[in-house]
Amino acid sequence: MRFSVVTLFPEFFAGALGVSIVGRAIGEGLIEVDLVDLRSHGLGRHRQVDDSPFGGGPGMVMMVEPIASALEPLAASHRVLLTPVGVPLHQRMLDRWAGLQWLTLVCGRFEGVDERVGEHLVDEQVSLGDFVLAGGEAAAAAVIEGVARLIPGVVGNPGSTEAESFREGLLAESQYTRPAEFRGWKVPDVLLSGDHGKVAEWRHAERLRRTRERRPDLLGDFSDDLGPG
Repeated sequence: MRFSVVTLFPEFFAGALGVSIVGRAIGEGLIEVDLVDLRSHGLGRHRQVDDSPFGGGPGMVMMVEPIASALEPLAASHRVLLTPVGVPLHQRMLDRWAGLQWLTLVCGRFEGVDERVGEHLVDEQVSLGDFVLAGGEAAAAAVIEGVARLIPGVVGNPGSTEAESFREGLLAESQYTRPAEFRGWKVPDVLLSGDHGKVAEWRHAERLRRTRERRPDLLGDFSDDLGPG
């Protein structure tokens, strides 16, 4: 799979793309990441990419022309603008994007991006969450990692992506490993029982409990299984 990232700061990605599963995936040729320096598409001898907003107001706005120029060679890709005013990122988006051959991520900056970019030059507008960062680079790195780990061969055990948080709309259950007791803190007996049926029941109940306590907004169709409280 190919990722293209349109950014004013290509150097941001030196660390994020060189470690862990993303670094291995690139090294093994499972994914390819192109960094497109937006400044090289800037206007005039100063390579201008932003200007003051029409109507006045604080800050600067990213101009449509440099972004349009950068996206022209990427027209065959699925293009996503990373912006605080986009749809919140969720697992279903990553699942869908993992089925693509080519995904382009446009990193917003400054006070915002000329609205014509979102209206005419990209396919989706996505936000990392209900908060504001200096730019979309951190969001782009998160998307690349989130999508890359779903591509066959990237994660060593494919089953590890099938029973994690947000699958079936629930958080993942609590996880434990050795030792079975530490400082008096014991692993639940059922996990040591060897009874796979009881373990499966415990895991489902634990996923419901965790979701009710931490992310009740995710419950949806599972609300009837929760019981009172």
